[in-house]
Amino acid sequence: MTEPALAPRNAFIGVLVVWVVAFAAAIAVGVFVPEAWRVPWLLVAFGGVVLLSFAVQLWYGRTQGFILRVGGGALGALLVMGVISVGFGLAALVS
Repeated sequence: MTEPALAPRNAFIGVLVVWVVAFAAAIAVGVFVPEAWRVPWLLVAFGGVVLLSFAVQLWYGRTQGFILRVGGGALGALLVMGVISVGFGLAALVS
């Protein structure tokens, strides 16, 4: 049995990191990928962000709330990427 950490790291920081990476990935896909290929590349980027969410929470090293933290990171990333993709879709309709 391991001893509990005296000052555990903040679990929300890992979730926030995943959201920021999802934001950056969605912007990068929207800017650098041709319009016809945006949705497949957004799916690839989301898959990478979900794997990042697992990796960050495994690195965190606490078992309490693991599924909740991974789910929060993945769901937040899905919402962030969805809002950005809607913005790019509306921009494509207008222009």
